[in-house]
Amino acid sequence: VQLQASGGGRVQPGGSLTLSCTGSRSIGFPNTMGWYRQVSGKQRELVATMSTRGGTNYGDDMKGRFTVFRDNAKNTVYLQMNSLKPEDTAVYYCYVRDDLRLLAYWGQGTQVTVSS
Repeated sequence: VQLQASGGGRVQPGGSLTLSCTGSRSIGFPNTMGWYRQVSGKQRELVATMSTRGGTNYGDDMKGRFTVFRDNAKNTVYLQMNSLKPEDTAVYYCYVRDDLRLLAYWGQGTQVTVSS
């Protein structure tokens, strides 16, 4: 599965961005789709994921500001980011996991920069 992410860019503090990621094909059911992010020199961290059953999981700092949602018909996962902070600056990676076979796939990453 190839994942193509888009929507990254530069935004001022307090602003919003929406990321999207589309898979080249559907993967096994059930599955989990979502986002992680990484700052240079630090470990990759969870941003948000959503399962095919609709269950969500958010990183602590993202709760209340970020929303993950998906369109299964389009093999696409989205990340709506509001109230962005400079510390949200990172490369955001799309993530898809086949929950039955435990196979994970990563997108190429999209840069998000929050700066005035």
